[in-house]
Amino acid sequence: MGAEGIQDKYVNPYTDFGFKLLFGTTMNKELLISFLNALLFKEEVIKDVTYLNAEHLGTQEYDRRAVFDVYCENEKGEKFLVEMQRGEQQFFKDRSVFYSTFPIREQGKRGEWDYELKAVYVVGILNFSFDNSDAEYFHHEVKLVDLYTHKIFYDKLTFVYLEMPKFNKSEDELDSMFDKWLFVLRNLASLLERPRALQNRVFDRLFETAEIAKFTQTELSEYWDSLKNFRDWYSVISTAEKKGREEGREEGREEGRKEGREEGVREANLNNARNLKQLGVAIDVISQATGLSEEEIEKL
Repeated sequence: MGAEGIQDKYVNPYTDFGFKLLFGTTMNKELLISFLNALLFKEEVIKDVTYLNAEHLGTQEYDRRAVFDVYCENEKGEKFLVEMQRGEQQFFKDRSVFYSTFPIREQGKRGEWDYELKAVYVVGILNFSFDNSDAEYFHHEVKLVDLYTHKIFYDKLTFVYLEMPKFNKSEDELDSMFDKWLFVLRNLASLLERPRALQNRVFDRLFETAEIAKFTQTELSEYWDSLKNFRDWYSVISTAEKKGREEGREEGREEGRKEGREEGVREANLNNARNLKQLGVAIDVISQATGLSEEEIEKL
């Protein structure tokens, strides 16, 4: 399969192929370094990274396997796990915590060891929103905190979640490298030309790498397969969400009809009870005939 099914100019970073092309290859590690510095430190703290094995097995035979999108360490030995979450999962936070245990446990040393650990950062780039209480709050940075003092209890384990659908800044509003990186991730696949705000060396590299016209035939085939999988997945998710909304509306309409019928029956029973009471029929007989309580009938 060639590029006949691809109309975009730049690669979609939400695809497996696109994300790993930009962030998961040694050739483009300066992009990952720039992104991590902009996200975590706001300055050039990380000087270099080494890619680590992205597939991990637990220490025991029965442990689950973990496959990371991008896994690396910097020159200080600090670990960085970066995941592109394309759709909401019921236990995606549990998954983040579970994944964080691998770079923690692998630091264990044989023989004498004082348990000193290097920092671990888990970054989740989310193509969905999990916190609907605040439409502006999209950058979550989570650490272990003492609930009494509200101070950080342990600063070597950090979870960062980016709710990408909430990031809606325009090109003119991009003030920082952090803003620029999120703008690229959110809009790259729909761009027809390079924005003026993204004119520096690291983005020179990004746009050169992301241009689909420069792919080899093998890369085009791999990207097409990855893009097709992403579109199929997106279609399934969209269909499920639409069906859920329709079912919710139908349930609401049915509930409204049910409530209306019940209210109509009750109103009829009240009218019948009034008429029977005026005719001098005993209260207990009216109650049996209408289903109303004797207390209700007494008040009519």
